[in-house]
Amino acid sequence: MPIKNIAAGLLLMVAVKQLPAQMSVNGVIYVNTYKEIAMAEMQRSGIPAAIILAQGLHESEAGTSELVKQSNNHFGIKCKDDWKGPVVYHDDDARQECFRSYATAADSYRDHSDFLRRGTRYAFLFQLDPTDYEGWSYGLRKAGYATNIRYSQILIKLIKDYNLQQYTLIAMGKMKPSEEVVLTMPGAPIVKPVEVAAGGTASGGGTVSTGGGGLGRAAGGAGTEVTDVAYPEGEFAINRTKVVYVQAGTSLLAVANRYDLSLPRLLEFNDMREQDVLVKGQLIFLQRKRRTGSIEIHVVRDGESVYDICQAEGIRLQDLLELNQLSSDSKPVAGERIYLQRSAPSRPRLVTDSQR
Repeated sequence: MPIKNIAAGLLLMVAVKQLPAQMSVNGVIYVNTYKEIAMAEMQRSGIPAAIILAQGLHESEAGTSELVKQSNNHFGIKCKDDWKGPVVYHDDDARQECFRSYATAADSYRDHSDFLRRGTRYAFLFQLDPTDYEGWSYGLRKAGYATNIRYSQILIKLIKDYNLQQYTLIAMGKMKPSEEVVLTMPGAPIVKPVEVAAGGTASGGGTVSTGGGGLGRAAGGAGTEVTDVAYPEGEFAINRTKVVYVQAGTSLLAVANRYDLSLPRLLEFNDMREQDVLVKGQLIFLQRKRRTGSIEIHVVRDGESVYDICQAEGIRLQDLLELNQLSSDSKPVAGERIYLQRSAPSRPRLVTDSQR
């Protein structure tokens, strides 16, 4: 092969590799419009906001499909035998198939969450870490949500192209809303998101619950920055480890009995000493936590203790301490980096350092 052809081929390979994320104007508008609802639904149901938005983008063709225009059905959910609401008929895999119809987009988002939560074939998905969008994408295809054999790859690409993972992290309290990278592109107007009020009413007229319903809500204690983080009801997973959020005042013995564990074993799983009633609400792991985290680094938030971090990331306390040259009473300064997968190059700054 001539040298110039080889060079041209190499240039083509580099060009393809460096292609920018492929967003569309309609896609940017769609994400900016529905991101708040997606995050509220994640907090209510446990379905990752990135997955919700990716499915909505794909199934509704970024809000432009005939089905969504006729019915506000953003997720292509068909009627099924148990659907008692309004319907529309639309050509899909077969002619004039029955699809659910909704008064608002918010109603569609809520029904999508309930559809997955109640469907026994999707139950295994809720054992995955909420940040594992690839696992969720492949799991949805495996469970039969869509017939397209490339469905998983489509969702994964949308999540990467539109940086949708940031909305999962914001909903989990792992990223501040102020750190969001708002999507923009030439030709895309600035849109106001469909907001979710504290009382649970979406401005589109639908209802989205952001509290209650059995959700655990964690807030910082006195003297800390209050961090409102919502967790799904019942079991879910952090760092591929089963966990539940338990409210303040709950007996740990009752929790142990409910999940068929001995109290000493439950305490061991959670790096806790002898204790019965929880003074404040917290995550309680039902399996032994892992020695390393699912991400490389945790950035310390205001008022966070090393114990708070080990629970939030699903990593054993002793391993976290050893990786970062810390002791159990160490108080890292907000903004410091805690290493979860390898030894830190140096000990993080501590609150006590400035007091010397």
